Amino acid sequence: MCGDYLSHFFKRLLQLVVFPLLLSIWNPAYANGQQPAPGYGELGYDVPPPGTYQLPPLGMAANGEVLNEQGESQQLHDLMRGKYALLSFMYSNCSDVNGCPLSSYVFYKLKALMQNQPQIADNLRLISLSFDPQRDTPEVMKLYGNSFKYAGEKGEWRFLTTASEDALQPILTAYKQDTQREISIQSNGGYDYAHLLRVFLIDPSLQIRNIYSVGFLHSDLIEADLRTLLLENNATVGETHAVTGQQTNSLSRPGDSKSGYESSSYNTDTLALTKRSDLAKPADLLAIAQQPPLGLPALQQEHIQNLSSEKISLGRRLFFDRRLSLNDTFSCAMCHVPEQGFTHNEMQTAVGLEGRSVRRNSPTLYNITYSKLLFHDGREFSLEDQVWAPLLAKNEMANPSIGYVLNKIRRIPDYQDEFEAVYGEAVSMPLVGDALAAYQRTLLSADSPFDRWHYGNEHDALNESAKRGFDLFTGKAACSSCHHIGEDSALFMDHQLHNTGIGFRASMGKKPDKKRIVLAPGVFVDVEQSIIDKVGEPPAKDLGLYEITQNPSDRWKYKTPGLRNVALTAPYMHNGVFSTLDEVVEFYDQGGIPNPALSMLMFPLNLTETEKADLVEFLKSLTGSNVDTLVADAFAAPVGDLTISDPNWANSLTRPLQGESRWRE
Repeated sequence: MCGDYLSHFFKRLLQLVVFPLLLSIWNPAYANGQQPAPGYGELGYDVPPPGTYQLPPLGMAANGEVLNEQGESQQLHDLMRGKYALLSFMYSNCSDVNGCPLSSYVFYKLKALMQNQPQIADNLRLISLSFDPQRDTPEVMKLYGNSFKYAGEKGEWRFLTTASEDALQPILTAYKQDTQREISIQSNGGYDYAHLLRVFLIDPSLQIRNIYSVGFLHSDLIEADLRTLLLENNATVGETHAVTGQQTNSLSRPGDSKSGYESSSYNTDTLALTKRSDLAKPADLLAIAQQPPLGLPALQQEHIQNLSSEKISLGRRLFFDRRLSLNDTFSCAMCHVPEQGFTHNEMQTAVGLEGRSVRRNSPTLYNITYSKLLFHDGREFSLEDQVWAPLLAKNEMANPSIGYVLNKIRRIPDYQDEFEAVYGEAVSMPLVGDALAAYQRTLLSADSPFDRWHYGNEHDALNESAKRGFDLFTGKAACSSCHHIGEDSALFMDHQLHNTGIGFRASMGKKPDKKRIVLAPGVFVDVEQSIIDKVGEPPAKDLGLYEITQNPSDRWKYKTPGLRNVALTAPYMHNGVFSTLDEVVEFYDQGGIPNPALSMLMFPLNLTETEKADLVEFLKSLTGSNVDTLVADAFAAPVGDLTISDPNWANSLTRPLQGESRWRE
């Protein structure tokens, strides 16, 4: 025991005393009085708390072929992927105290931090890549790395070089790393190098999230940035934000960020394409339905009695199966994207088969089983019946008839046997609806910070801003007039339809003279509305409930949506006209849009800017703790790839349709 203590003592002595002393000897400029960078000492200001700020993507990290300490060739991306990475370019013989030695010292402090911080050790990789492949061979880099071994065993620090200047130069160019070589005045006649120090913080999807220069390269700042990113994309399902008290979910986000889209080295960061199999984790959906999360009421007894794990599994398979569309390319999940809140964050209104436009926004499916009215205009009343509308709509899945859908399912291998096993009978219209409804009934999400505060009596589960927002929601802002909150549970809906003026403005409002058009990510042009009108089709008219009842008083009425997980389900309103919760609150603060049938519940709220922010904070507190569980389960579902044994294999892949050939087959 005494020996272990002494070993630990000497290791700490080396970390805290010996290495800084060696650093001053190693760098004469430091010892001779050159002003060291902040990274060597204490910061002169407080570091912002993790999670109180954001680090937006700055572009894709470049790739390149490098050599590790053993001289083995590897791709730089392979060394970065899967963890957060700090990448520094350096010379092993650099004499500028505020250059390479600074980055090595800061990395050393981070490596020492990892010994007592497992979250940092598990999620961060340090990478030092040499500017000088001629002198910094793999053997030299290995020896250089040995100088820092006393920082501890935990955590990963890689020391890399390249096979040649030719291999290095594209990497330097991509990271905008300029170097200058000067003739040394030293007796050895060698070269000195000069460069601007930059260290890159790169996330697991290979996005650059921060770039540190000399004045900002400090271990405390990097630690705060890393913890901020971990909170943003936390690997722990349903973790509560340490600072704001709000729910964090790693698997719910819009799709591809398109950062670096203009680059030839662009790679998508869409979860469903890059990480679906890694993140897939089947869940016990039946158990969730039998015992809904805190804040939700029990399901109707008839629905519980009708559910089984086998039905849910079959319904999930149908929901994600692209072969249920006319041309085998489009599934229910392509409008109700699991990681995008079971809606579609990237489009105001849905797009169906072959890019066909749909008039309305894809509603979220979270807690859809509690809705007494379905679709934005409330035209359906049960999930079992509702599923057939998108299957048959020409601008959605485009199947010509019910019989066509049933015949296709019967001819897809395994489905017939699965229906027989689950229901004891062959595929039929009621059974297809029952299976799809069974899966959707399990998409229950609650146990949010609000629920734990309001129903669970956890006084610290909600931050003060959200608590003030709740008082506004149920008081001055009158949101709860439509978004009801019960004594034992809350669905945040009234099962009614209302005219807020959004539909009226879309149908009758004056168009702007110009409209901003996106040509490419980040590239916009303003186009005259008259030109758009000449080349484009006018948007389809949408009169809401009137189209169902033909009652003039029902014009522009749309269903009150539930608000659970609302922070994850942008854009908002039936036509997706608002992209943020701030815009939604601003709209209601103004009292909607006047029109002859405007709801009597609409009136100006006269909220202050602080009150608006508090209201938004409350809405953000409605994110359920089990969102990631439902998304990871969805990732485990097959997507219905067409195989040679499928009925449409020949028609889809080997020859075009001719006449009635598909019907004869």
